[in-house]
Parts: sequence; structure tokens; C-alpha cells
Amino acid sequence: MQRGLKLASSTAVSNAERSTYARIGSRELLLIFAFWTFIATLSAVNRALDPRGFGFQLSSPAGPIALEYIESWLWAVITPGVFLLTQRFPFDRSRWVRIAALLLIGIAIAIAVDLTMDMARIAILAGVPSRRPRVFSPRDAIFRLRFVNQLIVYLAVLIAGYARNFYLRDLTRQREAVALEARASELQAQLAAARLDALRMQLNPHFLFNTLHAVSALVERDPSGVRKMIARLSELLRHTIEARGADEVPLRDELEFLRRYIEIMEIRFQGRLTVTVNAGDRAMDALVPNLILQPIVENALEHGASRASGRGEVAIDAKVDGDDLVVTVQDNGPGLSSTGEGVGLSNTKARLDQLYGDPASLTLTSPSGGGVLATLRVPYHTAADLRTRASHA
Repeated sequence: MQRGLKLASSTAVSNAERSTYARIGSRELLLIFAFWTFIATLSAVNRALDPRGFGFQLSSPAGPIALEYIESWLWAVITPGVFLLTQRFPFDRSRWVRIAALLLIGIAIAIAVDLTMDMARIAILAGVPSRRPRVFSPRDAIFRLRFVNQLIVYLAVLIAGYARNFYLRDLTRQREAVALEARASELQAQLAAARLDALRMQLNPHFLFNTLHAVSALVERDPSGVRKMIARLSELLRHTIEARGADEVPLRDELEFLRRYIEIMEIRFQGRLTVTVNAGDRAMDALVPNLILQPIVENALEHGASRASGRGEVAIDAKVDGDDLVVTVQDNGPGLSSTGEGVGLSNTKARLDQLYGDPASLTLTSPSGGGVLATLRVPYHTAADLRTRASHA
């Protein structure tokens, strides 16, 4: 999957870069025009207030100012082309042929600009007296290197184009990284949901098998009890199907499901089982993983209460402890066995880890009075808390 994400990343970035660099939008063209107009205005102001004039008097401003704007607007037209040139030939210091080609192109552009400005000066300043005659001379422009100033401008525009490319490339990669991160988070959420569904699917057959086994044990001894057990089992299965899509349910609903399961077990134990439940209103509103208590209670019944010397007892207590909900299930059986955890408890721990990570836990201990104490701890939160967070998101 990581390899696939990397390939998708490189492909998406390259495509985005091409689509971003392939065109220069109208907003950017407007910025280019505004920049060169600003440069021309600065030069025009400098020309208008020529310090060589007496008392900073205006010195024939119309012609020189017009030339400043013509030259700047000429570069405003050339700049997008140079930017496209930098996209066609990405910067690479190791490729001298490419650098030489860009330099030759720059010399040609600089000569063209210089000659164009020569023609503009002759046309605009035709009636202005001059110490030297104004003659259009391409030879002078080339062999006397009069185009060097324009070449420097070209190199500055070229550097700006490469800087633009680097900026757009980094910006595009940042956007793609954010998009890929969001997609990866979405995939992680889908994977976590799939794992939870798999764990629930693993638990349901195990629970059904054990319950049917309890029913089959009473078929001959207590037919009426079997009918009650089948009725309760159908209710449990209906509840399981209806709540199949919910990862969490209020503790109140979980205890209601557990009550129906305990009714089946009470028939099986034939009056030798006592189960007590103690939970406050605040604890009742807490959200817990769906069907999380049934495997714990089943373990207490199968390995604890059913093996008690006298009457089997199971006590279920739920309370809020700081930021956590703590649910304890204690039996009066012989204590912890060395056979290890069954499918139900290992499945329960896996679900807790998948939903909450380190803040949640399930521990089994042997109290001094005997039996086994199972302690379930999950972060305390309610459906109202989730709605509040969703509204603020």
C-alpha cells in the first residue's frame, strides 16, 4: 500500500506541476504588467526630476518618459515567454549545453530589445536637438555590446522565472502532501473499521455457539426452560443484527443486552446463579464498545460461577473514575486458571486496542476473597460529547 501511495504521489505531483506551469494566468500577467509599469514609473520620475537641470527643473520629460514606459512594457511582453522558457528547460547546473542555449537566446532577445529601443528613440526624439546624430545601427548594437544592459535584465527575468518554478513546485507538493495525508487518514479509518467488523464477526459465532451449547444441555431436563432460552436467544440475535453497524453504544443499551443474556444463563444454572448490576446514571450515559461486556460476563460464568462450591455469584459494577469509565465484573469461582485467555477475552482486548489504544485496558486479577476480578477501563465520553465535537469541527 505504501508503494502504491508513493507512486500515486509522484504521478499526482508531476501532473499537477505540468498543469500549473503550462499556463500563466491572467492574474499573473496583470502582476507582471503592474511590476514593469512600476519600474517604468520610478525611472520616469527620476528622468523628470533630473538633478543635472538647474534647480531640479523639469527637463524635456515627454520623450524620455515615453521611452521608459515603452522599454518596460516591452519587457512585460517578453517576461511570460522567458517564464515559459524556464519551464521548458528546467535548471540543471550539470547541463552546460542547456545553459549555453539559454544564454544565446538571452543575447538574441537583448539585441532585439536594444534595436527596438533604438528605433523608438529615433522616432520619438526626431525633433529634439542632440550633440550626436541618431542613426539606426545594428552593427554598433552588436559589436559595441550596447545590448549588455538588456542582457542583464534578461538574466534577472530568467532567475525570477526559475524562482517562480521552484515556488510553484514546492506549493504543489505541499498541496499534494496534504491531499495524500487526508487520503491516508481516510484509508486508515476504513482499515480500522474493517478490523472492528472482522473482530465482531469473529465474536458473534463464538457467542452463538456457546449459547446454543447451553440450550442443548437442557433439552431433555427442562423443555419449558429451553423454550424461554430460545425466545431470549432470538432477541439477542435480533439486537446483534440491529446494532451491527455501531462501534459504540451507551452503557445502558449494553446492560440491556446483557440482561437478556443473563436470563438465558439463569435458566441454564437452574436457580444456582445470582447476578447483581450496579451503575449510576452518569455511568449509564457513557459510550462503550458494542457487545464488549458479554464475553467478560461469559468468562465469569463459565470459568467462575459455574465452578463455585455453592451458589454462583457475579457482580457487575460501573462507575466514572476521573476521565474514565470503569466497569468491574467479579465472580466467586476458584480464581484465575493457567489455561490462558479464550477467544472472547482476546477478541475484547483487540477491539479495545483498535478503538482507543493505550487509554483503554482489560485486566484480570485474583482478589484476596477469591474468584476473578475483571476490570474494564475506557475513556469516558457520551453521545452528547460526540455531537458537540462534531458541531465544533
